[in-house]
Amino acid sequence: MNLLVKNRDVVLTVAVMLLILVSGVLAFQASSIPATRLINPDELVNALQSSKGEKPLMIQVGSHVLYAQAHIPGSEYIGPASSQSGLQQLRKRVEPLSRSKFIVIYCGCCPWSHCPNVKPADDALRAMGFTNIKVLYIANNFGADWVDKGYPVAKGE
Repeated sequence: MNLLVKNRDVVLTVAVMLLILVSGVLAFQASSIPATRLINPDELVNALQSSKGEKPLMIQVGSHVLYAQAHIPGSEYIGPASSQSGLQQLRKRVEPLSRSKFIVIYCGCCPWSHCPNVKPADDALRAMGFTNIKVLYIANNFGADWVDKGYPVAKGE
């Protein structure tokens, strides 16, 4: 009986350590994007409203539910970049574009340090040779950092 209790404790300890490790990896993902590749919401709104410069292709790489509830007007839904199918859709969408095309990707599903989508999307675009990519920095979530601040919103498909 003592052996069973000790084995159970070892298994529980290992399981907790794995959860901590996985949480750390996910938290590291979005936060490992260099600040030079980020764009803040107010900067993006200014770029979208400006009559100067190229307008970005805006791609939402999070959940469809989030996109349907509220998204940046003119942005395209691709699918979660944390999945292979979402990454395939992203690659397919941008393949014919110039590698210097201004692209903004965003998610907004959760706090920045826990987002599973923006880092894989950024990595995929960079691996394809895109050089003018910005990731919208959403500190908490899309509702708090975009919608509640009164920035432009579209709803539905």
